[in-house]
This record gives sequence, structure tokens and C-alpha cells, in this order.
Amino acid sequence: MTKKSMLVAALALSVFAVVTLAGCSSNSDGNSNNAAASGSSPSPTVSSPVAGKQYIIATDATYAPFEFKQGDKYVGIDIDLLDAIAKLEGFTYELRPMDFKGIIPAITSNQIDASIAGITITEERRKTIDFSEGYFESGTSAVVHKDNTSIESAEDFKGKTFAVKKGTVGAKYAEEHKEEFGATIQYFDDTPTAFQQVENGNADIGFEDYPVIAYMLSVNKDSKLRIAVPKLAVEYYGFAVNKGKNQELLAAFNDGLKKLQQNGEYDKIVAKYLGENK
Repeated sequence: MTKKSMLVAALALSVFAVVTLAGCSSNSDGNSNNAAASGSSPSPTVSSPVAGKQYIIATDATYAPFEFKQGDKYVGIDIDLLDAIAKLEGFTYELRPMDFKGIIPAITSNQIDASIAGITITEERRKTIDFSEGYFESGTSAVVHKDNTSIESAEDFKGKTFAVKKGTVGAKYAEEHKEEFGATIQYFDDTPTAFQQVENGNADIGFEDYPVIAYMLSVNKDSKLRIAVPKLAVEYYGFAVNKGKNQELLAAFNDGLKKLQQNGEYDKIVAKYLGENK
């Protein structure tokens, strides 16, 4: 190819990119769909098979510090990771916040392309959805009233009342051990309501992922809660797509995640919300 031909091709590609970006809108919550916009992030990977494509990606509506609303935008570890990876891989997305319990059904019914929502990787979930490499190490914590000194380990769960958020790994843990502990389970649509039950003395123990409750307690110094058992088991969060679908997007997420971990951006994003010691 001559230099003149190469110049024409480059100009054509630039025009296409500008038109594509100009056509991207913002959602009603103020999060830009233009994840490939200019900024401090590295340039998109030209060879990425998802470059130039747009996806609908769901997130939890209330799951700080991974995703939560700040003003008219959604922010958090998951949101920042997704944005950084989208820029690296050259794709754009529409962010769709929703109740956590509806996310996996939305994935399996192809209403959305993928989700990043602090979804714990489990073998049961692997039956219907495909996960990326684990992007965050977590674990289910047992939370009690700060004045409760009788619960320090799982051995102290017998005969207690559990408060859980529907559809979470914490809820699954409670269900799996209900008979073993002779426990009662109360279900709620969100973690704050579940924990309010523990604060009010209407439930003995709340279950939630460790980084979530640790963040919640760090920003709420007046909380009446304490973490009795930090991690009942080590778990990992994964980016999720429908089983056998959107495999190029899944591969792009893994590729972008690896790059962020190698260039130090991953640690910066996590430290932004959890401090240096995550």
C-alpha cells in the first residue's frame, strides 16, 4: 500500500470513529455510554474483536463500594473497572442499574449482554452463565449488633435469626445452614434494610460480602453494627454473560483486566474506594 493510500485509510478510520462516538448517548442517570471517550486511559487495543461495538451491561443499583449513585451518576469499583476496560478494548456500553435479584434472569433471557455487579462466582451460577476470571477476592461476613458479644464464630449461629438480601451468596449461606443451626431467615430487597433489622434487634445476624460491609462501616461511624466473622469462606467476583453468548466480550474483559493489573491501574481503582489495604 502506498503512503497516500495509507493516509486515506487512516483518515477514513478517524472519521468513522468520530461518527460512532458522536452517536453514543448518555443514560438517564448521567453515566456516559461513550466508554471510549478521550481521557487519561490508554488507547483502545486496535486488534480487539469488540472494538467499535456497544453492549448493554447491568449493574446493581445499591452495592457500595462496587456500584452506587453519587449525585446523578453511578460510581464504584465495578463502574471504574468497566469504564477502564472498555477504553482499553475499544467498546462502548449502556449501563443499566437494576435490583440484584433480577440481573441473572436478565442475562439468561438475553435482555442484557453482560453484568458487573459484585456477582460471586459459584458452581451453581456457572450452570447458566459464564464468568470472567475473578476480578476481586471477597468473602461472606457475619454482622451483628455492636453490643452483641455472644457471637464470634459460626458455632454461635445456632438458634439465631438471619437477615439477608435476596439472591445473594449471603442468602445462599443462610439457606444452606438453616437446618444445621436451627435458624430463622428474614429476606429483604437490599442490604441496608436487612442490617436495620440487626440494629433494631429484630434479627441476630446479617450476612454480606466483606468489602461491602467493611466500606459501609468505614463511612458510617455511628453504625450500631460490627463484623463478628470477617470471612466465612473466600470467594471471587466475576463479570458475567449468558452461557455460550458474548464470548468475545468476556475475552475482552479478561484481556483488559490483565492489562489493568499489570499497569497498576487496578490497584489505584480499588484503593480509591477501599484504601491501600483492601
